[in-house]
Amino acid sequence: MDPVAFRVFGIEVKWYGILIVLGVALGMLLCSRREKRFSLPKDTTVNLILIALPLALVCALVGGFIGAGVSGATTKVNKTSVQVSDREVAQVQTVKVDGKTQMSMSEVYASNVNSVVSINVSATTNYFGQTVQTAASGTGFFITEDGYILTNHHVISGASTVKVTLYNGETYDAKVIGSDEDYDIAVLKIDVTGATPVVLGDSSKVAIGESVAAVGNPLGELTFSMSEGIVSCVNRAINVDGTPFNMIQVDCSINPGNSGGPLFNSYGEVIGIVSAKYSSYSNTTVEGIGFAIPIDDVLAMVKDIMTNGYVTNKAYIGITPQTMNAQMAQQFRYDVTQGVFVCSVEEGSAAEKAGLRMGDVITKIDDKTITSYEDLVAAKKSYSAGDTATFTIYREGQTQTVELTFDAAPQTQETAQDNSQQQQGGNNGGNGGYYYNPWDFFNSFFGNGYYGSSYSGESRDAA
Repeated sequence: MDPVAFRVFGIEVKWYGILIVLGVALGMLLCSRREKRFSLPKDTTVNLILIALPLALVCALVGGFIGAGVSGATTKVNKTSVQVSDREVAQVQTVKVDGKTQMSMSEVYASNVNSVVSINVSATTNYFGQTVQTAASGTGFFITEDGYILTNHHVISGASTVKVTLYNGETYDAKVIGSDEDYDIAVLKIDVTGATPVVLGDSSKVAIGESVAAVGNPLGELTFSMSEGIVSCVNRAINVDGTPFNMIQVDCSINPGNSGGPLFNSYGEVIGIVSAKYSSYSNTTVEGIGFAIPIDDVLAMVKDIMTNGYVTNKAYIGITPQTMNAQMAQQFRYDVTQGVFVCSVEEGSAAEKAGLRMGDVITKIDDKTITSYEDLVAAKKSYSAGDTATFTIYREGQTQTVELTFDAAPQTQETAQDNSQQQQGGNNGGNGGYYYNPWDFFNSFFGNGYYGSSYSGESRDAA
């Protein structure tokens, strides 16, 4: 209904219509009075024309102006408009990370972004005499004021040059101090003083549902981006390219380039190193499943690498391993189809001292069942050099046990690993990329003796 009209007996009546009626009535009243007072003609039509009609027109004009004014005012109130907030935006404060003050995620970012770095690497590969340049990117973070940076091993593996870019845009050439493939950690160093190191938290206290944030370099282009989520699971065992890891599972957005970056809790502490993401599973695209290495699991090794360039107390067995399977069991007429087949034993190693032989199948270490090479790698992570463990093995149709005291992994082990993988063209072949000559086992089985005659040092220890 028009706002300047109302209903009388169900009929909509305009304001100016009311005024016209009132004008005519008033005019007629004046006409009757003038007839008596001034002896005007009694012709009613003439009186209406002379008095009532002009008065009615005046009232109509007044009513029109009033109606237009009211209508215009109403239209002005109801017109389409964009509401703009006048709220004052609070400034994000840089809060000191002390492990006691809980922060908003904006504060976590502001307090730590200067500790995060973007890493860009290049590698030169020779394919059939042709030199090919490749590039990759990742993330890292300062752990000391004098320029030590922690990242993933797979970010810098095989790199010929490593460059680090800070949040302020400065770029530095980085030196690789050392790394460990089994734990996927690497330590870099740049010539800088006064860097802002992160504060490391306690990853053993991480709870499912806890808020976390990852800061990194997704896709190698979207530098210093933050994604927020929660902890989905702790102590999640996953397998990455044949190597088992104990991980913190999160639902933060993790993409290529985030690797090596910090995972922060709501107190601004680093509780993990972002390392991997499920992108597909059984031909199904997967989102919201990312993983980080718990910082407590690698902190001692990180310090060891900073001091010595490698993990000095990393347990070492001294064998060339291969996952046992049904085909091998049939070929060698073994009764076991699972475990780790010993392809060779290094002379003077912990394995030789314990009495392990080529052809043995390791089925258990202490109370941990070993069904594959990955199980052996995972089990060995629980030990350090000098620790002693009971190995259960299958030999000549019988189950036996031997006591093995782990050696320390040699400093050149990582170099040997890289050389082996390049020489073998990255072919895992079910044995983690290791090479062995089947005739060595044949000769040993029939008493010709074996001490790795065809084994030229290109493989690595089992775990």
